[in-house]
Amino acid sequence: MSYVKPAELVPTIIDAGASKVLLSARDTLVRSTMGGAILAIAAAFAVTVTVTTGHAILGAVLFPVGFILLYLLGYDLLTGMFVLGPLAWLDKRPGITVRGVLRNWGLVFVGNFLGAFAVAVMLAIVVTYGFDTPPNEVGQAIGHIGEGRTVGYAEHGASGMLTLFVRGMLCNWMVSMGVIGAMVAKDVPGKAIVMWMPVMLFFFMAFEHSIVNMFLFPSGLLLGGQFTIMDYLIWNEIPTVLGNLVGGLLLTGLPLYLTHGRPSARRGTAPDHQDSDVSTTAELDLVPERA
Repeated sequence: MSYVKPAELVPTIIDAGASKVLLSARDTLVRSTMGGAILAIAAAFAVTVTVTTGHAILGAVLFPVGFILLYLLGYDLLTGMFVLGPLAWLDKRPGITVRGVLRNWGLVFVGNFLGAFAVAVMLAIVVTYGFDTPPNEVGQAIGHIGEGRTVGYAEHGASGMLTLFVRGMLCNWMVSMGVIGAMVAKDVPGKAIVMWMPVMLFFFMAFEHSIVNMFLFPSGLLLGGQFTIMDYLIWNEIPTVLGNLVGGLLLTGLPLYLTHGRPSARRGTAPDHQDSDVSTTAELDLVPERA
């Protein structure tokens, strides 16, 4: 069968997290830089589609192409590692420590930002003819996104900060379900479908994704958006990262681990070999190379 049951899925997720945490610094940076770059170009594509067609739903439907590609190519996003790394630590996998998980998060954050920022600079060059003309419609739209999602929150004070944090939680609930859900399917079409559904949802509902924002806000500043770097950090990036962490771990990772992943839960689950031909070892040959 092409479907992996939850009881068989969770150990696979945990092993994937362990392999990511133990990855070398060089490989982690390369994979996370490319992950941030691909997600950024997908965000630019989605904004372009929305601006040129006037239909935001079309941009949301097409945005997941970037997420699917970076996953299949084995690149990493911080939002996914917020779930995978802690589950490997909770399961007490050899060599997985809190320090190791934090090291992985730091490296992936840096790599994601480098990739997203590089695309932000390239896009700013494209929409301004090398900063020789004012930004075109797409560039103007990106600038306004940055304004609305920084100073727009700041206008509401604590209520705005709470809204931003909750949007970050809801975002990584959806995104991390895409990352983990992809492991439910064993073929490429199945993985793409499972990833596409929750990622489309988060993008259309304007939830806050820390890596997408690493592209949108620096490019907005480059294109004349009326907000500052401190606005971006205080009223978007930092709360979004925290919301992504809490949402991914609390709403995706821990529920699966508590009911399917703990040693006691696994002992109480008898594999049904007639209903599933899943080989955990075979699946793990593929998992470590994915986002």
